[in-house]
Amino acid sequence: MLDQAGSVLAFDFGTRRIGVAIGTQFGGGRYGPARAMTTIDSEANDARFAAIEALIAEWQPVRLLVGRPLNDDGTPHEMTARCERFANQLRGRFRLPVEDVDERFSSTAADASLREQGFSWQERKTRIDAEAALVILQSWFDSHAQDHAVA
Repeated sequence: MLDQAGSVLAFDFGTRRIGVAIGTQFGGGRYGPARAMTTIDSEANDARFAAIEALIAEWQPVRLLVGRPLNDDGTPHEMTARCERFANQLRGRFRLPVEDVDERFSSTAADASLREQGFSWQERKTRIDAEAALVILQSWFDSHAQDHAVA
C-alpha cells in the first residue's frame, strides 16, 4: 500500500507542542508539495488527539509519519520512546499506516530554513515545530522517490 495516492500527515512530537505538515503521495514514486501546516500547542493528551482527529477528518490521509529522535550516533534517547509511544497511539486510534522517520537535525534544518526566509527569532519560535514536521515529511518523500528511481 506504499503507493496509495492521498494526503500524508507528518508529526514532530514534543512534550509541549506537536508540529504538523502535510503533503501528497501520488503513487509511482511521485510526491507532491509538502508544507508546514500547524502546531498543536497543548500538553493535554485529550486536546492533542482531538486536534489530530480533526486534521485526519479534514485531510483523510493515507499515511501518518512521526519523527523519531535519535542521538547523533543513531542511538535512542529519552524522547525516542515517547515518540514511539505516540506513533503507537496514532496506529491504535486512527487505524492508519504510521511510519517512524529519523528526525536527527530536523529542528536545526527547520530553524535554518526559517532564518533564510527572514523570520525573526520570535516568529521562528512559533513556527519551528511545524517547519520541523515539514523537514521530516520532505525527508520521507525524498527517500521514497529515490527508492522508486532505483527500482
